[in-house]
Amino acid sequence: MELLREAKPYTKDKLKTNLIEWFHWLLREAELYDVRYPVKGAYVWRPYGMKLRRNVENLIRRIHDETGHEEVLFPVFIPYEFFSKESQHIRGFEKEVFWVSKGGEGGERLILRPTSETAIMPMVKLWIQDYKDLPLRLYQIVSVFRAETKMTHPMIRLREISMFKEAHTVHATREDAERQIREAVEIYKRIFDEMCLAYMINKRPDWDKFAGAEYTIAFDTILPDGRTLQIGTVHYLGVNFTKVFEVTYLDIDGTRKLAHTTSYGISERSIAAMLITHGDDGGTTLPPKLAPIQVVIVPIFYGEEEMPTVMKFVDEVYRMLRDVGIRVHIDDRRDKTPGWKFYYWELKGVPLRIEVGRRDIEKRQVVVTRRDTLEKYAVSLGELVDAVKQLMSVVEDNLRKRAWEDLRNRLVKVEKVEDAKNAIREGKVVEVPWSGDDECGVKLQELVGADALGIPMDTDPSIGGFDMRDLACKEKRAEFWLRLSERY
Repeated sequence: MELLREAKPYTKDKLKTNLIEWFHWLLREAELYDVRYPVKGAYVWRPYGMKLRRNVENLIRRIHDETGHEEVLFPVFIPYEFFSKESQHIRGFEKEVFWVSKGGEGGERLILRPTSETAIMPMVKLWIQDYKDLPLRLYQIVSVFRAETKMTHPMIRLREISMFKEAHTVHATREDAERQIREAVEIYKRIFDEMCLAYMINKRPDWDKFAGAEYTIAFDTILPDGRTLQIGTVHYLGVNFTKVFEVTYLDIDGTRKLAHTTSYGISERSIAAMLITHGDDGGTTLPPKLAPIQVVIVPIFYGEEEMPTVMKFVDEVYRMLRDVGIRVHIDDRRDKTPGWKFYYWELKGVPLRIEVGRRDIEKRQVVVTRRDTLEKYAVSLGELVDAVKQLMSVVEDNLRKRAWEDLRNRLVKVEKVEDAKNAIREGKVVEVPWSGDDECGVKLQELVGADALGIPMDTDPSIGGFDMRDLACKEKRAEFWLRLSERY
C-alpha cells in the first residue's frame, strides 16, 4: 500500500456557524431523513438512514444481550391510572403527554407512552414471585411520544422519538440495583466507543433529574458549535415505582420486600451526535462498523471501448471484498461523472472509496481514498482485502481520537463568573466551584447564562483541600466542580 497523496480534509466552518442549518442540509442531501412530514416534530427515515439506524440498533441489541438483558415489546398505550400513580413522575411528564381519545367518546383514559416505567411495573408485579426471579433485566426499542412545546429539531428534539431504547431492571436490594447502574454506565461507554463518540459522564443536579428517580447519570457530548447534547441517561429509581405498584418479592428469610429498580435510555440523538461529530463541510464520515456501505467502487473509463475491461476488473474487486463480509457497492451510473460521484459518496459518509481506471488495471491495482482525511493510496489487488480492513480500522481509530481531542480541548476549569461567561461564549464547557446547594446551583446557571450538566463522574469532582467559595453563594465553601454549558 503506497500513499499517493496527503490531502487536506474539509473544514467544519458551516457546523460552527450554523449547525442546525448544516444538519438539515446533510439529512436531505445524504438521503438519510426527510423533515417535510406535515406534523411538527415527526420525521421520516429514508432507506439509507434506516440502514444506518438498523446497524446502530444491532449494536445496542448485541451489547444488551451480551450483558444479560432480554428484549420485550410493550404496548404503546398506558392507562392513565397507571401513569398517575407515581407523583413525581406525573408532575414531570403530565404536560408532555399525548392523550388518546376513542372517536370523541369518553370512558377509558389512555396516553401514548412518554416512557415505560408505569407500563412495565404492573406486569413485573405479575412476573416476580420470589428472590430467585431477581434480578430481572429487560429492554425494548420503540417509539415514545412527547408533546414537545420547544422548537423541534430532526433527531434531536422530537414529538415522536422513534428509536428509543429503554432498559428496565428489577433487583432485590439497593446494592444490586446500584451495581446495575455501574454496569449500565459501562454498557453505554461500549456503545458510544463503537460509535466513535466522545462523552462526558455527569450526575445531574436534583432539579434536573428524571421524574421519579433518586438520581440520574447522563452522557453528554459537545458539538462543533460548542453546545452540548445529552445522548444517554441512567436512572436509579429506588423503590419509588415499586412502592406505588406494590412490586414485592418473597425473600430467602420468608418476608416480602419491595424491589429496587433502574432504567436507562438511548435514542436517535446518538445517531445525530455521530453524524455531527464526524461531519464537515463536505458531509460526514460514518464509523466503518456502522456504515451501510463500507466501500464504494467508482469505475473510471473513457469511451465505450474501455468499459467492458474496466467493469470486468471492477467486478473482480467487488467479489473479493463482498466474499469476506465487507459491505461494498459499485456506482456504475452512466449519467454521472466520476467527480460528481466522489462528492456524492463523501457527502454520504462512506468510509472508503475505490477508483478503478485503465491504468490501474494494467498495474493490477486500485486507488483507495479515505473519507476522513481524503488521503489516497495505491493498493495492489493481492493486498486489497488486508489493506481495506486495515484502513477501516485506521479510520475508526482516527474518528474516535479526533472526537476525544476536541472534547478535552473544550473543557476548562474557571473560578470567576466573567471567565465562565467568556468560556461559554467561546464554545467551551466550564467547571466551576459549587457548594452542592441546589439554590446556589440554580443561581449559578443564571449568573453564567448556561445550563448545569452536573457533577463530573469521569474525573474527580471534589474541590479537594483548596479553600474555594461557591461561585454563586460566596458565604458557602465549594465542595464540587459543577459542569455548565449551553445545551440543545
